[in-house]
Amino acid sequence: MNLDLQSYAEAPSGVLIENVQPTVDCGRYALKREVGDTVDVTADIFREGHDLIAAVIQYRQRGQCEWSEAPLVLVDNDGWAGSFTVDIVGAAEYRILAWPDHFESWRHELEKKVDAGLDVSSELLEGRNFVEESFARASDEDREWMQSILDAAETAVAQTTAAEIMLQDDLASLMYRSAARDHAAIAGPYPIYVDRVRARFAAWYSMFPRSAGSVEGQSGTFKDVEKQLPRIQGMGFNVLYFTPIHPISEQKRKGRNNSLVSEPGDPGVPYAIGNKHGGHDAIHPDLGTWDDFDELVARAAEHGMEIAMDLAVQGSPEHPWLTEHPEWFFIRPDGTIKYGENPPKKYEDMYPVNFNQAHWRELYEEIYRILMVWVGHGVKTIRVDNPHTKPTSFWEWLIAKVHETDPDVIFLSEAFTKPKVMKALAKAGFAQSYTYFTWRNYKHEIVEYAEELTQTEMKDFFRGNFFTNTHDINPSILQIGGTPAFKYRVVLASTLSSVYGIYSGFELCEGTPVPGKEEYLNSEKYEYKVWDWDREGNITPYISRLNAIRNAHAALQEYDNLSFFEVQNDNILGYVKRTPDNGDIVVVLCNINPFETHEAWFQLPIADWGIAPDHQYLAVDELNDNAVHSWTGAWQHLRLDPQVNPAMILHIRPWQHVEYVDIVL
Repeated sequence: MNLDLQSYAEAPSGVLIENVQPTVDCGRYALKREVGDTVDVTADIFREGHDLIAAVIQYRQRGQCEWSEAPLVLVDNDGWAGSFTVDIVGAAEYRILAWPDHFESWRHELEKKVDAGLDVSSELLEGRNFVEESFARASDEDREWMQSILDAAETAVAQTTAAEIMLQDDLASLMYRSAARDHAAIAGPYPIYVDRVRARFAAWYSMFPRSAGSVEGQSGTFKDVEKQLPRIQGMGFNVLYFTPIHPISEQKRKGRNNSLVSEPGDPGVPYAIGNKHGGHDAIHPDLGTWDDFDELVARAAEHGMEIAMDLAVQGSPEHPWLTEHPEWFFIRPDGTIKYGENPPKKYEDMYPVNFNQAHWRELYEEIYRILMVWVGHGVKTIRVDNPHTKPTSFWEWLIAKVHETDPDVIFLSEAFTKPKVMKALAKAGFAQSYTYFTWRNYKHEIVEYAEELTQTEMKDFFRGNFFTNTHDINPSILQIGGTPAFKYRVVLASTLSSVYGIYSGFELCEGTPVPGKEEYLNSEKYEYKVWDWDREGNITPYISRLNAIRNAHAALQEYDNLSFFEVQNDNILGYVKRTPDNGDIVVVLCNINPFETHEAWFQLPIADWGIAPDHQYLAVDELNDNAVHSWTGAWQHLRLDPQVNPAMILHIRPWQHVEYVDIVL
């Protein structure tokens, strides 16, 4: 690099700042955090020679003029570290400022010369000049204090006394506050997006509103969904996600079990959006009115839940877009509009949108307009259907545009696709992302994947929402594993990640598949359903207990605090989530083989928890009747029968911290 010397009023800074962390692609994309998070910053900072350096972290909300500051301190080998807290939802940024610390370098030299018994009269004059030069930048109070120190040094009889006065820490602090910071180097700014805590800690419940009713062959309504709120709240869910609630195509409507021909009374697929009643900004009349929807949003909030909407960017043959903006679609050479295909499958009831046509700006703005309609009706969480089939640049624009006025809106990416594409979407602004957890069944692959998501650089931009199942995915393990599989999968989903979800029917252990496929037989995608939520064999109390445990433990509400420990059996998974101060320690042990009982020795990392090898501690199994285990040492033994309970969730408490009343449970 050639420096343009004419652009510098003074000599360029000799301070170098490298390897700043955390950043995402060197600051190309925003680092993700939530309100109340501490951002731990590290960097390598150095310069030529032996003079000392001062450095700070500066941070602010995007668009503000003034920076707040937090100190950076030298750790070792030119490595510096510091932290700051983010407390406002929205776009923020931080940077590092580092400069030669002339006064501290002088102080260090003076101290060495005094210790060596050398004459320091010249050094004392130099120090006085440093202090007087800083008067112009100091506050009145600091200036008076500095002057008093100079006066005391001036009147000191002995040179060593004068040196002691000039070396005092109080003067160093005053000088730091009024440092010139000339020849400073700046690294950054690096963007941060601060989400609501619910972006990190949430429990999603997915449902078809039309299946909330009680009459066979008839659509449920928003009023029927209201009746379900106490049940869903009772299970501990705080995000209620709806598949599309818009008008559905009446042409080319799919029949039951995805048949190409529908029968009278078949409701069609909610993703075939649009008919004479409107498109994406309309409500299916069978579900109710806008007033009914607004009422539902309000009632959900009273139950501690928010409504999440599905944004599926496509149109049915009857969508208003097909008439008003046919140029937004793929036009075949014969002039017809191309419908969706995934050979040999045909989706004649859905038409994909073309983002790469001449009128793309109008399309962008229309989708933004539609989205803001729902935001205006209180929807602050958006699940985007198949975002990987649209340009990533569009999502980056749309999410940023929404956040300009509504920074608290959370976007979930429903992209089961190639890893790099999923990562790119997360970087583009999606607060949460679907994951491959749904297909991770063996111990080694669960450990490898969970560590990748929560312990590598991915944790800074990719929040994995661990869904046990979806309305599109009926995993093989749930088809064959019976109730034990449903139990252990929801334990893993709800404790490996701090954000997870289930698709309604999971609590009933509903897993009947289309033979040979990961799809549900008689899926409610194609028909109305009436569910008996109290039917025999349901695991509703089990899920309710899991969510209660999550809500009670700060350790389970964090995303990147996961660590695995040794369990001497490949069928049993063991891991810990804890708060940094060890104030909350939760251990999960899970038999991931739903067919057989397994037992094993396992080694807990008690040294990390500040527990000595010969000290007793309690492990309270909050998932299984609060059974109390009194243990000593790291190595312990367990046996897990999946027919009884495949998992243990243990709250670890050192014995000396437990009152007698606590263990009489």
